[in-house]
Amino acid sequence: MTTLGASWPPLSPGERAVAIEVLVHGPLSRSEIARRLNLSAGSLTRLTKPLIESGLLIESAEDAMLAEARQGRPSQPLDVVPESRYFLGFKITADRVYAVVTTLRSDIVARYDRPLTTHDPAEVAGLLHEMTDEPVRAFPRLAGIGIGVGGSVRDRSTVVESAFLGWKDVPLAKLVEERTGLPTVVENDVAALVEAESWFGAGRGLERFAVLTIGAGLGYGLVVGGRRVASSEDGVGFGRRWIVNPYGPLTPYGDRGSAISLLTIPSIRYQLQAATGREMTYEEILGLAAEGEPMAARVVDEAAQALGTLVAQIANFAMPQKILLAGEGVSLVDVVGPAVKEAILAGRHPQADPVNLETKVSDFHDWARGAAVLAIQVLVLGSAET
Repeated sequence: MTTLGASWPPLSPGERAVAIEVLVHGPLSRSEIARRLNLSAGSLTRLTKPLIESGLLIESAEDAMLAEARQGRPSQPLDVVPESRYFLGFKITADRVYAVVTTLRSDIVARYDRPLTTHDPAEVAGLLHEMTDEPVRAFPRLAGIGIGVGGSVRDRSTVVESAFLGWKDVPLAKLVEERTGLPTVVENDVAALVEAESWFGAGRGLERFAVLTIGAGLGYGLVVGGRRVASSEDGVGFGRRWIVNPYGPLTPYGDRGSAISLLTIPSIRYQLQAATGREMTYEEILGLAAEGEPMAARVVDEAAQALGTLVAQIANFAMPQKILLAGEGVSLVDVVGPAVKEAILAGRHPQADPVNLETKVSDFHDWARGAAVLAIQVLVLGSAET
């Protein structure tokens, strides 16, 4: 995997730790960095010197003056310049490609999307190439590309399998890199979202953090010790074998009572269509449930029970400090939030701490931002490993 940002040399482990601390939590004074990383003043000076010389870190003069005014002594906090590099993130769905450009701190500064009319890998790579034209012109310091795909990915470069695209062993990073000339990294879309939330979002600064996503499928990710737990099972169909109600409904795939069959948008729509003979959007179903229509209310209530059960089980076994519920299906909670809370309580010990549950309705541009964060990580870490 090519290292992003050719003007920034590969980092030593110590330099990498300093760079990440400032990128994620900065601006930080040298004394605060030393305290966080348990470094002596001399060691910190040695580690920060090449980072400043390369332009990855800067001394924040304005913050230093403010600190001096408050404390009577110079602080010389270190920070990054978010606009010093830009990153392009893609989220590929079955029928559309979504893209964002972010700063070095993952702030979205531009959004794009284009229809996807073919799943041929070469043509998809060609479309991504076309979608880089405008960002490259608008953001000359574009440093690299991250791509999120629903499916399993190897070495952050090859899509091992993606059922919805019909792909097996597609070297997507190579295909895109050859066309764009930009270093490219590929990852499972849920894993990418977890990385983004861990570094720059709801999980920032937390040692134990979990993400559960609801949408076209279910996704789950866990952060322990501040690092995402990578698994060979990433992207292989989380929730299909997680049975939450053995007497529950069937999915179109024949699974009964699984988290997939009860919670995903396609399964909820399938249940209503099977019962009424009418196709409805997810939003229409939630609206009918809120109005008390019996069939919609029953299906949505069962989804609430399933969601609460999943959250309780994650809390029981992973013991995270926070669980983030994300994805385009999270609006379910707006309709049946109390039922979800009741199911969580029913699955927890009476004396257990309350579950710190945060919800975030994510559109596909948010997923693309997660992919851009992968590229940011590769730049700062100097490798494809996190």
